[in-house]
Amino acid sequence: MHSSFSYRLFAVLLCLFLLQVKAHAQNGHGINDTIKVDACIEANGDTIPCSWLPTVYLFTRETAKSRRMAAEWTRLRNAVYVTYPYAITASRVMNEINAKLVNVTDKKKRKEIIRSREKDLKKEFADKLTQLSVYQGKVLMKLIYRQTGNNCYEIIEEYKGGFSAGFWQTVAVVVGSNLKQEYDPNGKDRAMESIVQDVERMYGVRRQAMITTK
Repeated sequence: MHSSFSYRLFAVLLCLFLLQVKAHAQNGHGINDTIKVDACIEANGDTIPCSWLPTVYLFTRETAKSRRMAAEWTRLRNAVYVTYPYAITASRVMNEINAKLVNVTDKKKRKEIIRSREKDLKKEFADKLTQLSVYQGKVLMKLIYRQTGNNCYEIIEEYKGGFSAGFWQTVAVVVGSNLKQEYDPNGKDRAMESIVQDVERMYGVRRQAMITTK
């Protein structure tokens, strides 16, 4: 009898305790309402809970493939750093030449305009460009296409004629290059495009408008 009374008394006290806790929580003062969490404010003004996990470092053994990929990427990055300024200059010069050639229909005058600018460029860049490797030359031609919208064969053909373009294309093929190569930023040239964008962000360079001589 005494044991049964004790159980009933315990049940009554437990119910009273739960009712007190429930009433307290309904008033906005439950124990879970006092848990503090970090929050982030979104761009639209919403505030959401946030948390930051500790940094986890993963280590693995370097393989021959990973070393080769790292070496290829480093070589490409260095080539872009060296040749990108020349591509920017090429785009600027083409803009200048095209501006001077507007409404000039006389072939002789057009050649004089092109030759005068060509002479200045040779004086300024000839020695520097001859120091580029074949690989750097290929990268430069891709970057020129990126900046101008034309491959080097089309540019030479436009300003120097088809014979000159064909001659220099033959020379390029002999040394393992190709004046007609284009630029595919979303495909095979994706890594190059990523590096170029890093360079542009670094120096605050805006990509110039595409020039088409076709």
